[in-house]
Amino acid sequence: MSTNPLLIELLTEELPPKALQKLGKAFAQGVYQSLNKQHLLGEQCKLESFATPRRLGVRLSQVLAQAPEQAFAEKLMPVKIGLDENGNASPALQKKLASKGLEHLSVADLSRESDGKQEYLIAKGTAPGAQLAAFLQTAIDEAIADLPIPKVMRYQLADGQTSVRFVRPVHGLAVLFGDQVLPVSVLGISSSHVTRGHRFLSNAPVQLNHANTYEQQLREEGKVIASYEERRDMISALLADKAASLGATIGNDPEVAALLDEVTSLVEYPAVYIGQFEEKFLAVPPECLILTMRLNQKYFPLFDPDTGKLTHRFLIVSNMDIDNPQQIIEGNERVVRPRLADAEFFFNTDRKMPLAARVEQLATIVYHNKLGTQLERSERVRKIAAYIAQQLGANVSLADRAALLAKADLSSNMVGEFPELQGIIGAYYAKADGEPEEIVTALAEQYRVRYDKPVSQETLTSAILFIAERTESLVGIWGIGLVPTGERDPYALRRAALGLISAVEQLAAGHFLNLQTRLSLNELLEFAAGTFEKISLNPNTVAEVQEFIYERYRNQLNNDYDRSVVDAVIALAPPLHEIIDRIRAVTAFTQLPEADSLAAANKRIANLLKKVDGSLPAINAEILLEPAEKALADTIETIQPVALDHFDKGEFEASLSSIASTRAAVDTFFTDVMVMAEDPDIRNNRLALLSQLHGTMNLVADISRLAK
Repeated sequence: MSTNPLLIELLTEELPPKALQKLGKAFAQGVYQSLNKQHLLGEQCKLESFATPRRLGVRLSQVLAQAPEQAFAEKLMPVKIGLDENGNASPALQKKLASKGLEHLSVADLSRESDGKQEYLIAKGTAPGAQLAAFLQTAIDEAIADLPIPKVMRYQLADGQTSVRFVRPVHGLAVLFGDQVLPVSVLGISSSHVTRGHRFLSNAPVQLNHANTYEQQLREEGKVIASYEERRDMISALLADKAASLGATIGNDPEVAALLDEVTSLVEYPAVYIGQFEEKFLAVPPECLILTMRLNQKYFPLFDPDTGKLTHRFLIVSNMDIDNPQQIIEGNERVVRPRLADAEFFFNTDRKMPLAARVEQLATIVYHNKLGTQLERSERVRKIAAYIAQQLGANVSLADRAALLAKADLSSNMVGEFPELQGIIGAYYAKADGEPEEIVTALAEQYRVRYDKPVSQETLTSAILFIAERTESLVGIWGIGLVPTGERDPYALRRAALGLISAVEQLAAGHFLNLQTRLSLNELLEFAAGTFEKISLNPNTVAEVQEFIYERYRNQLNNDYDRSVVDAVIALAPPLHEIIDRIRAVTAFTQLPEADSLAAANKRIANLLKKVDGSLPAINAEILLEPAEKALADTIETIQPVALDHFDKGEFEASLSSIASTRAAVDTFFTDVMVMAEDPDIRNNRLALLSQLHGTMNLVADISRLAK
C-alpha cells in the first residue's frame, strides 16, 4: 500500500528550556505510538522529532491513508444466553451484535469456544482498517495529554471566552500528509500548511510545500534549525572552533554538557561570539566567576588548555546570526560586568573577617526546627569527627578543626549570593587564613556526592568530616521521623548513606581500615545518637538507620554480584569495609562441590535451632552416643580453630574452604542421627553440637541463604 510522510508541528510561545528536549521526544513518540497501534505506519517508518524554543514537531516517513483490514475475534456472551431453545438469536444477542456494528451476522456466522466452564459465542471476521484522516485528531490529542509538562498554564483563546491549558500558548498548527493539509484542531487552532520562522530574523510566514521540505524551508526561509540534535551539534562545533581560535577550551566537566543542552533550547538559529571581562576579576575564586557566567548568563567560560586556569574570555551563544554582532557582544559584556563586580566585592568584604570568627554566627541560622541551629549541628559533627579520628588513629585536632569550620561560610556574603559554592568558598577563606592544607581539602570536599578514589594521608581528615556529616544527618533527620518514603527523600538520606559507604570503601582501599583498625557502623551510629543530648530521637533510630544503610549497600552490590551471595553476607551486618571481600570469598565458596550440600544443611540447622527455648548447655562428650555425632564433634574440634584463625586474619576464602571439609561428617550425621531425640539431655546435647557447627559455618556469611 502507498505511503506518504506525515508532518505535525505545534507553533508556541517560548517553551521552558530545561524541559524542551524531553517534550519534543515525548510528543514525537506519542504520535508514533498512537498511529502504530492503529497499524497506520509502514514497516520501514522512520521517526524524526523536532524541538525549538517555539515549536514541537514530528515527522513520520511512511504513513498509510488507511490501515489494512484487521482480523478480529469478539467474545459476545454465553451460548445459553445468546440462543433461545430453538437455537435462534435471543433478543440479548441481537442487541449485542447491533451495539458492535455486527448486526449483519447470523447465528451460523458465529463460532463457539469454551473457557472450561461454559461455551461462549464468538464473532470472527475482518474489519476495515483505521483511516488516518479520522484518527489523527485522536493521536494528536493523546500525544498532548501524555506530555511530561513541568507546569501547565491556563490561557484564553482568541474568542475571549474559551480557556485552555498547555505548557505555553499555541499559535499555529501545521499538519501535512505529503503535500496535503489534514484537517484537525488542537487547543483552538485549526491545521494549515503555514508556520513561522525565527522571531527576529524572519518576519514572513513560511508556506510549507511538503512534509519532506519542512527542515529545508525553515532553515532557508525561516532561519530556524528545527532539529534539536542538529542544533546542539552545530553549537558544539561553533564553540570548539571559537575556543580553538583563541588557544583555549570550554572544559569537559558535566556542567558544560548541561549548559550546552540548555542553550540549545534557547536558540533557533545559533551563532557564537567572543566576549571578555577585565583581568582583575581573575583574583576572585574562579568557581564564583564560572558559576555566575554559566548559571546566570548562560556563557561558556574559557580555560587555558595547559593549566586549566580560567581566562578573561568567554563565549556567547546567541539567537542572532548577524554580520556585525558588536552590539550583542558589548551588551553581554555590560551585563556580566556587574555580576563579576558583585563577586569581587563579596569576596573582598568576606576576607576582612577570619573564617573561624564566623562560627558563632551559625547560632542565628536554623538547621531544622527540631534539631536546632547550624552551630548546634556543628558541635555534634565535631564530636562525631573526633570519635572517628580516634577509631582510625588519625589526628583528632585536625578532624575537630575541620568540623568546626565546615559550615562557617554559610554566614558569608559570597555563599549568600552563590549558595552553590558552600564549602568551596570556605576552603578559599581557610587557606587564606593559613589553616592546614588537610582542613582546606576537607572543607572543599565536604559536599561531594561520594568518594571515588582511595583515601590518602592528605585526604584522611576530609574523609572523616565527610563520614561525620552524613552520620549526623542520617541519625538526626531519621530520628525526628523524616524517613524516606517511596520516591520522596527531601533530605537526601539515600545519597547520604551511599556517600558514607563510598567513604568507608575508600578508607579501606587506602589501608586505613584493616584487621587492627575497624570502624563499627553500629557503634558509630550509637555514638552519633548520643550527641543529640537535648533532642528526643526515635528509640529505634540506630537499628533502623543501620538497616537502611545496609539495604542501600545491598541494592548497590546486587548490580555486580549474585543476589543470594550478597544476602548471605549482608545478613550478618559485618563491618562495611569487609563486605566486598566477604562477597568475593562466598562467591568462590559457591563454586566448591560441597557448597550446595553445606548450605542446605546450614538452613536445616537454623530451622532446628529456632525451636530451642532458652540457652543450650555446653557439649557433653559422654552422651555423644552415635558414631556419626562423635565424628561430627571431632570434625568441629579440628576445623573450628582453623576457620577462626583464617577469619581473624581476614582470610575469608580460606576460612570458608576449611568449612568445606566438614561435608562428609555433616551428611552422615543427618543420615544416621535423630536430632530431636525423646531424651531431653541427648536432644539438647545434639542441638548444642549443631549450634557450634552453625557458628563456625557462618563466620563469614549466613550460608543458609545460599540454599536452593
